Amino acid sequence: MSDDARTDGGTVSETSAGASDGALSGVDGYRVLLYLGLLGMLAFFLIPIESGLVTSFKTSSGVTGSLPFAPPTGATFTLGKWQAAFDALGRGLVNSALYAIPATVISALLGSFAAYGITQSDWKPKYKAPILALFVAGIFIPYQAVLVPLSQFWSMVPLEESLGFLWSLGINDDYVGIVELIVTHVAYGLPICTVLFRSYYKNMSEEMIEAARLDGASIRRIYRRIVLPLSGPMFAVVLIYQFTQIWNDLLFTLVLVQTESSAAAPIVLILAGLGTSLEGQDFALRMAGAFIAALPTLAVYIAFGEEFAEGVAT
Repeated sequence: MSDDARTDGGTVSETSAGASDGALSGVDGYRVLLYLGLLGMLAFFLIPIESGLVTSFKTSSGVTGSLPFAPPTGATFTLGKWQAAFDALGRGLVNSALYAIPATVISALLGSFAAYGITQSDWKPKYKAPILALFVAGIFIPYQAVLVPLSQFWSMVPLEESLGFLWSLGINDDYVGIVELIVTHVAYGLPICTVLFRSYYKNMSEEMIEAARLDGASIRRIYRRIVLPLSGPMFAVVLIYQFTQIWNDLLFTLVLVQTESSAAAPIVLILAGLGTSLEGQDFALRMAGAFIAALPTLAVYIAFGEEFAEGVAT
């Protein structure tokens, strides 16, 4: 009996030890290092966001009297900075939406049309290549290179006279800058939108397009019934990219709107001077304003996130 017990006990112990060794041998050192590296990168990117967020909820004395990463406590906590930032940026939010949304949608649609024409049309390759080269060249033109010609161009276009019926309705004529920003961003965003859509349409099933042609469908009908419904993922990519670029752009805004006191001043122009005074910088107010300005782009990413991932994968 005792020998059997010892034998059974030894077997159980050996089994437990074997299981432990198997579990340890199953740990992948490379995977552990990979996860540690990813956690380190996550902390690297999130710590500045956490610092800015907690700063936005602090009073001015709380900002100067506490560590940057320490959350506000007691008398140093306030929602007043967010309220003040929203009051200052509310007009800019509306103005930015007035030109960012139309410019994003129009440039995406025109880019889709142009890419479809270059990719699926019956043009000869010797005609398609130069046109595509022009679109690609347009991507590499820096903003700074067109600022002076852009200002001169809009100074010669009589938009204020052409849009006189709007001013007669009581709309401030400063909003002519909104129209100029829409046209400018559409023109400047068209090349990248076209190139992105072309890469997507190049991978589209040629058999499906050819079958529609054999059935007698015109090029417009093919686009409307086949290509456009299948372009949702790439539209998500282009809309997110364009909206982010247009919403955060400051150079064209400085040239065309110029001053934050204008009735048409967008949020980036107002944000540049927010919290600045002779007494110094109100960092809590600036942080609150920065987060408010980032909310629309964050909402766009959340709304089109799934389609964006699918479009990037293709």
